[in-house]
Amino acid sequence: MLEEFCNSTFWNDSFLDRPDADIPLCFEQTVLVWIPLGFLWLLAPWHLFHIYKSRTKKSSLTTLYLTKQVLVGLLLITSIIELAFILAETAEETTHPAIQYTNPCLYIATWILVLVIHHCRRWCVKKDSWLLFMFWILSLVCGAFQFQTLLRMLLKGNNHNLVGSCLYFISYGIQVLTVIISTISEITPETKASLNNPSTTASFLSTITFSWFDSIIVKGYKKPLTLEDVWDLNEQQKTQVISKTFAKHMAVEIKKARKELQKRCQKRKSREKPEARMNGPSTSQSQDNLVLEDVKQKKKKNESTSETKQDFAKSWLVKALFKTFRGIFFKSFVYKLIQDILTFLSPQLLKLMISFASDPSSYVWQGYICSVLFFVVALIQSFCLQWYFQCCFVLGMTVRTTLMASIYRKTLTISNNARKQYTIGETVNLMSVDSQRFMDVTSFLHLLWSCPFQIILSIVFLWMELGPSVLAGVGIMILLIPINALLATKSRKIQVKNMKNKDSRLKIMNEILSGVKILKYFAWEPSFIDYIQGIRKKELKNLLSFAQLQSATVFIFNMAPVLVSVITFAVYVLVDENNILDAQKAFTSITLFNILRFPLAMLPMLISSILQVSVSTERLEKYLTGDDLDTSSIRWDVHSDRAIKFSEASFTWGTGTDPIIKNVTLDIKTGQLVALVGAVGSGKSSLIAAMLGEMQPIHGQITIKGSIAYVPQQSWIQNGTLRDNVLFGSQWDEKRYWQILEACALLPDLKILPGGDLAEIGEKGTNLSGGQKQRVSLARAVYNNSDIYILDDPLSAVDSHVGKHIFNKVIGPNGLLKDKTRLLVTHGIHFLPQVDEIAVMANGVLMEKGSYNALLANKGTFAKNLKLYAKQDSSEREDTAGDEGESEDEDDLELMPNIEEIPSEAVSLTLKRESSFQRSLSRRSRSDSNKHQKSLRSSLKVNDMKPKQKENKDMVKGQKLIEKEVMETGKVKFSIYLKYLSAAGWFSIVLIFLAYTLSSVAYMGSSFWLTEWTNDSYTYANQTYPDSQRDLRVSIYGVLGFAQGFFVLLGTLIAAYSATHASQILHMQLLNNILRAPMSFFDTTPTGRIVNRFANDISTVDDTIPMSFRSWTMCFLSIISTAVMICVATPVFIVVIIPLAIIYIFVQRFYMATSRQLRRLDSVTKSPIYSHFSETVSGLSIIRAFEHQQRFLKHSEGIIDTNQKCVFSWIISNRWLAVRLELVGNLVVFFSALLIVIYRDNLKGDMVGLVLSNALNITQTLNWLVRMTSELETNIVSVERINEYIKVKNEAPWLLEKRPPDNWPSKGEIRFTDYKVRYRPELDLILHGITCNIEGTEKIGVVGRTGAGKSSLTNCLFRILEAAEGQITIDGLDIASIGLHDLRNKLTIIPQDPILFTGTLRMNLDPFNKYSDEEVWMALELAHLKPYVAGLPQGLSYEVSEAGDNFSIGQRQLLCLARALLQKSKILIMDEATAAVDLETDHLIQVTIRKEFSDCTVITIAHRLHTIMDSDRVMVLDRGKIIEFDSPEKLLQRTGPFYFMAKDAGIESLNTAL
Repeated sequence: MLEEFCNSTFWNDSFLDRPDADIPLCFEQTVLVWIPLGFLWLLAPWHLFHIYKSRTKKSSLTTLYLTKQVLVGLLLITSIIELAFILAETAEETTHPAIQYTNPCLYIATWILVLVIHHCRRWCVKKDSWLLFMFWILSLVCGAFQFQTLLRMLLKGNNHNLVGSCLYFISYGIQVLTVIISTISEITPETKASLNNPSTTASFLSTITFSWFDSIIVKGYKKPLTLEDVWDLNEQQKTQVISKTFAKHMAVEIKKARKELQKRCQKRKSREKPEARMNGPSTSQSQDNLVLEDVKQKKKKNESTSETKQDFAKSWLVKALFKTFRGIFFKSFVYKLIQDILTFLSPQLLKLMISFASDPSSYVWQGYICSVLFFVVALIQSFCLQWYFQCCFVLGMTVRTTLMASIYRKTLTISNNARKQYTIGETVNLMSVDSQRFMDVTSFLHLLWSCPFQIILSIVFLWMELGPSVLAGVGIMILLIPINALLATKSRKIQVKNMKNKDSRLKIMNEILSGVKILKYFAWEPSFIDYIQGIRKKELKNLLSFAQLQSATVFIFNMAPVLVSVITFAVYVLVDENNILDAQKAFTSITLFNILRFPLAMLPMLISSILQVSVSTERLEKYLTGDDLDTSSIRWDVHSDRAIKFSEASFTWGTGTDPIIKNVTLDIKTGQLVALVGAVGSGKSSLIAAMLGEMQPIHGQITIKGSIAYVPQQSWIQNGTLRDNVLFGSQWDEKRYWQILEACALLPDLKILPGGDLAEIGEKGTNLSGGQKQRVSLARAVYNNSDIYILDDPLSAVDSHVGKHIFNKVIGPNGLLKDKTRLLVTHGIHFLPQVDEIAVMANGVLMEKGSYNALLANKGTFAKNLKLYAKQDSSEREDTAGDEGESEDEDDLELMPNIEEIPSEAVSLTLKRESSFQRSLSRRSRSDSNKHQKSLRSSLKVNDMKPKQKENKDMVKGQKLIEKEVMETGKVKFSIYLKYLSAAGWFSIVLIFLAYTLSSVAYMGSSFWLTEWTNDSYTYANQTYPDSQRDLRVSIYGVLGFAQGFFVLLGTLIAAYSATHASQILHMQLLNNILRAPMSFFDTTPTGRIVNRFANDISTVDDTIPMSFRSWTMCFLSIISTAVMICVATPVFIVVIIPLAIIYIFVQRFYMATSRQLRRLDSVTKSPIYSHFSETVSGLSIIRAFEHQQRFLKHSEGIIDTNQKCVFSWIISNRWLAVRLELVGNLVVFFSALLIVIYRDNLKGDMVGLVLSNALNITQTLNWLVRMTSELETNIVSVERINEYIKVKNEAPWLLEKRPPDNWPSKGEIRFTDYKVRYRPELDLILHGITCNIEGTEKIGVVGRTGAGKSSLTNCLFRILEAAEGQITIDGLDIASIGLHDLRNKLTIIPQDPILFTGTLRMNLDPFNKYSDEEVWMALELAHLKPYVAGLPQGLSYEVSEAGDNFSIGQRQLLCLARALLQKSKILIMDEATAAVDLETDHLIQVTIRKEFSDCTVITIAHRLHTIMDSDRVMVLDRGKIIEFDSPEKLLQRTGPFYFMAKDAGIESLNTAL
């Protein structure tokens, strides 16, 4: 039929059976024309529908668009001319076959369709159509046959259809031009303005080859990339978009999973008899019953809920993820399927090639076609593989992002009870480790079906080659699977064990870094170094076992193909003497065995990582389905007549536990100031938590009218500028801002802080004192302008005169908040007369409520507690009553002495102040002076502070506290590699390299031996194959194969030992050096950054670097041996390999620079995600109270996106490289095949097999080598980062030759001589020439406002800060002349922050086990903790939780006292040690210290003046200078700064104080 249609032969085999083969013209004009046209017409409707669906605004015309349309127009014209010409000839009665009418008509219709598609694409962002590009390529390839046929005919002089031929050549040329034009990306002015990622507008060719990424690669090669250089993500990859989609699917799946859970619970209930559980009220009368209750609850919880605790809504996460990402998942499935099928074409082509070389009668064109097919198949395979990887890695990345965003979102709503099950570290782990595991597994998920598919296909093809003998080889492989699985499970067990060790090491490390000051004060570093090294020893032992198992796995992986091929070939030749191994069978089988090697190795690995992910899945499902905050009992009512109303409300911290807040009924009117008082542990903070919705309701309800601002007891400060902390996301209102800072007494601090309010505050507010943090926290709340203010003891951490200032200016009846409702928890008794009402709590019950006078009249709990302090309080009240008129002015006066004055006026100021302070002066003159002071202060405020609020363009020195993380740029220095190798040991390195080289030599030997063996098929072609020859071939092949595996095993085992050695040395150096770093290092370096070195970087050194080194060495040697073998077979290949090697090195060099920098950017942008997350977790109650969840969520999404764009660019850079390298590899294959065709006469089939089977292998190996080189470079950065901290400058030596006498200090005399000190070299002095003598056993009190240098004084005694000038001597010995530990062991301190470490209670008191149990109990008794500790389940072995959370702050402070009592030395320093305890506990501490330390020198830094009024002398500090230093009696007689502080605290004379 087709022959009639063409009027010529359609097909004839004889056309091909000749040296100059051709295809009949009829076939070319029908089938080869219709293939591309059919492709276009079939897919065009779907394509146009897709354009219609995704259309955007119509774009303007571009030159490129017009060029394309003109070219297609020309094609249309050629088709019309051709048709017209045929019709004209028909008119002249020349008959033409039907094909000559139909083809032009088809082409006319097609070109019109192409014009329409081009026009429609103007509504798309991407103007280039993949469909058209594929159509042009198909059209050119199919048209090439007709092109050469017509050309041949013309050359032979057959020109009966000259016009038709010419038109065909013209249209072919135009199509070539169109293809070239189509490779250019079309960017319109509109897209150029709005786009920041060229991938959206890239042409199809640019997209599949990742050429749109060229510009970044070039930029990265020229200069190190920065974040600004990296392109943003496409809209659909942004965190917000993805997580929204996921949230929808997640909600549906969780609903289903919860129904399943209910069914399970009902089944369980029907099995068990219901048990009635009774919850009686708590009978504990301990002062700190809160903590005891916590212990009881835990016990009860563990017993009763062990079964139900295990159960939660399960198996929904994977389903939700699949539904979210099914599109990209199916896309990658298609790519993988095509790639797998094409993989098996190569061995078949190899077979054809060998038969071509072995058969001299075959035509040369067959060889050329084979070579071209090799290239084309490899090329398509490369593109499919790379796009499969691209889809998988992007999928992995988006899955990780989705999980991170979901965890963050959940954290903002999770209930306290659910949150308690996780430490901050564990929550951060969910985000970092578990989501990362998902990312890793998603990248290889398709191998689950692909591996079995490849195994089955391999066996089928092998059966076709070798028949049943293949079963022997397959049997060996199947035997190896359980061995591999066994090794994998063993490895996994070790890894799980090691994860626990790593967790505990990092937990301790985290705490050490948080409490590094305590370690330095007590000289405990050696104890903790030993502790950590102990854990590390276990870790390294496991690491070595793991590495040994890995060696066995590597041995099996390398032995498998050798063993399998030896056994298969042996069985094949032994089964039947007619079976002779020829080149075709041997090399095709070897290629198939090589293919088989990958899936067999991957399956066990894949299964073990899926098991790991299943653990992560469970953890994530448990966390993400945890209970949310139950705010059902809180009603927000705008029309309520009360601001806060508790109605019979009872609350608890966890389900099924006793209530902490019991039946509280409390009314607070709008605008009232209510004080909440009670002993430590009476439930004050719990009552506040209940109001904020942080507790679980039992019954009753709370009604709240309006918005809430909250100031917690432990202030939460974010890493950012001071201004950011105060604004907290609100609008900037300059006037109000300065007014609030002034009211919160922050202006004087701004003068001390470098950069004023733009000074950067470290993590958790490291560079602010406790008082400053508290005031910033208060300013934040005031600036937020809410209706209700909940203030949890904000005045505990500030000095008394600052406390009074804040009370008057902010909280009190005349403060900024006077019209707001305020609930104030306080221990400060002298504020109570000024509040509207007082509520008294005890044991979670509201004992009484009423005004100050009413409660005193009641003679209840409140009146009893007040008796102790009644004296000074009455004097305070008289004072307030008398001075009501000028309390404002007074307040300004008291603050004045501490504000940094303008130097030129200093003298006159002092005179004026002294005269104004004379008590004999009349009130009038005093108020005059006050006016002067006031005007001065306002001038100070305006003139001095205003410039600070301009966004400082020039940074003030020291303003930037947290140095930006140093990110090395450019190539990793060679010295870093040497550092690692020398840590591993040079002798081992040489042995490893030698072993691997011998393994490569054995591999080459076995390949050459195989070619000799296959040569036997020619030698013994027509005779019986001698048994002796056969046995020799099999045995030598086996021995060489075994040698290969043995040397690899040897090399890997030595590598395991040397890598463990390197890990041990690097960790030891890092740990020793970090703990010897000075305190200033910890102030300027975020904890997260140091922990990162101990976590990620050490983990990389432990696990990744040894693997990278091993893979790199093996890849490198494998490539060398392959190149050697090809060159031995075809020496002319050297000519090809040299230019290819140059291209290869060039591409690699280009890529390395960019990839390395992108990896660094990835690590640097990852840290903020986790630090922001842990910051959020620790400040959760505040974020919720202020209702700022959305703002934090948005910020988190922003920083995740920043990290994601680096990861995305890194993924693209890998694909960019792989496409180019695979092209080099494919060219190696192509040229090898080409050379074989050219030199066919000199080569036998066996050599062809050897060359091509190795060439086919080289593509993957080349790719792998570059990946390994870049992996190695990327990972060695960890050594670089560790090395950076190994080189951190140390503080002074711990021990020196010169040791103080054993009984030093015997007297405890301290002498300061012109002592000056600064925090960091670039900052100003903080102590300006202190000179004073402190006699032995003298009791000294140190006072002064925040920032006056009180704590710095203690830091100098311990040499935490080293002198800039001057000296300190103790008992005549200069403290700078002895080792730090000799000094610190002889001093005792009760520090400001009571820090405890995870571990036993005993370890916290005595880490070196210096003291007996009796001594420890004695110390606890003196610290009034013995009854409490004796009541704990394990007594001294009771486990302290993270940061001592299972003790109240007051108890922690008492434990610090117990520490001091144990380590009792001649000199005791108390640094604001009683700021956080109630008056009763404070009293206990004071009594103990007076009694126990009576024969010691005691220096007390205090906020509460009462605590130091019985001192021998009081030192008043201001701005680093001593302004008064005398006995309290004398100081009270002078009208100096101390007199006013005392008056402020209600102390008129020593009698009122004591």
